[in-house]
Amino acid sequence: MTLPVVSVHDPLPGRRTCEPIVFTVPVELAGDLWTAVTAEGGEVLCQVLHADAVPGHTRLVTALTFTGRTTLTLLGPATGPLAGISELPPREADAVVRLDTGAFDLELCRGTAQGTGDAKWGLRHFASIAEGVDLLPSGNNAIGGFYGPFFTPENGLVNPPEHTVVDVEVIERGPVQHHYRMHGTVPDGLLPELRGKRFSIDWVFTYGSSSFKRVYQVDDFQTVINGRSVTNKITVGDEFESGQGSVVFDRYAALGGTRYRSGDPYAEELADMVEETLAGSTSTTETFGRFRAALTGDIEAAHWDLYWRLFCSWEAALPEAEIRERLGRVRETSHVLADLPDRRWKLATEPVDVSTTEHQTIFAGPADKTVEFHSVTGRAMVWWTSAPSGAFQIVQRPRSGWVNWGTNGENECPELPVGVVVKTAYGQLVDRWTEVADQLETPPVVTTG
Repeated sequence: MTLPVVSVHDPLPGRRTCEPIVFTVPVELAGDLWTAVTAEGGEVLCQVLHADAVPGHTRLVTALTFTGRTTLTLLGPATGPLAGISELPPREADAVVRLDTGAFDLELCRGTAQGTGDAKWGLRHFASIAEGVDLLPSGNNAIGGFYGPFFTPENGLVNPPEHTVVDVEVIERGPVQHHYRMHGTVPDGLLPELRGKRFSIDWVFTYGSSSFKRVYQVDDFQTVINGRSVTNKITVGDEFESGQGSVVFDRYAALGGTRYRSGDPYAEELADMVEETLAGSTSTTETFGRFRAALTGDIEAAHWDLYWRLFCSWEAALPEAEIRERLGRVRETSHVLADLPDRRWKLATEPVDVSTTEHQTIFAGPADKTVEFHSVTGRAMVWWTSAPSGAFQIVQRPRSGWVNWGTNGENECPELPVGVVVKTAYGQLVDRWTEVADQLETPPVVTTG
């Protein structure tokens, strides 16, 4: 059997390292793993992809390291010991899988729907193998959750990652690539038009690659958040933590410069309403009593959950009418404060030191290529989205050790279109993050025959 040669061309300058390359050959191959030889004579492992199979054809994926151009010629079924993605003992009870991808040690969780930080689905542990530093050591935060339009004062702060257990479907599972699909339904909140909404999230991890891919799908919706019509836009939130007194990232930048406003009037008003409610509410629920006991001390050094759980309709610590009234006042006041004339937009041509801004928070303008990095260690997380998010909320808060990259504007207004591809790279990338972002945007061109 003679198989066609697969040509791979990189339209960008620079080197690709363990780049995911998917190609199709016009024959049904037996087995799950094949080897191929490159133009330079190196052998690579190819994994057959079983999803979306087409009769008479076979799709394969390999992790390819090359510069400029190369070719792939299939040799035959793979034999002998195989280097690739391996599974590790999980840390969390709700873990779907913990992977050593060759680049990352990560743990994907299905959540427990207990309404706490450690109940979230998503990546609850994530570390570069080379660095060995878990960016989520406590398991009380997660990379990959989505929030708006459900986690909004209009909807009673329903939190999909904390309030939902997801089912997880294995799409592909092999040494070159793992692909998982989460399925869930968001619990009902205050807004009728957002009830019963289902979602799915695809996660793709490739051996040796310094990046991974996600896509979010949600049932169609249209609602009003922050006084604006919102149609099929969501807030994706990637969280990181280091413990009080430091942050894993201390700078933010968008390609071409960062337009932003600093401060978060909504969070400040929500924290003030916590104090007012604890002092003045007549609620007699057990949940309210538990929150009252827990909400002591320095709230700004506490987990973000303590700002909002008191007013969450899912928690039912307060009657629904009281939740609506109190969040209505928070919303009204924070809307005014957000747009006062002295809260001006700034343009930063250099990365923004977010922890020096008011509330250690900025709301940045539209972008599709963004980065958060640590100015001393050089670690950087780079995001590319296949369509721009209309806004971002970036938090770098040493007081609590919490860092956030969120695709929302003021007052939790979601800004990332549903169905957008999100590619995320991590490592010692700060000096070349724009090159990495360009590579995330522009994959190599693959032709067969």
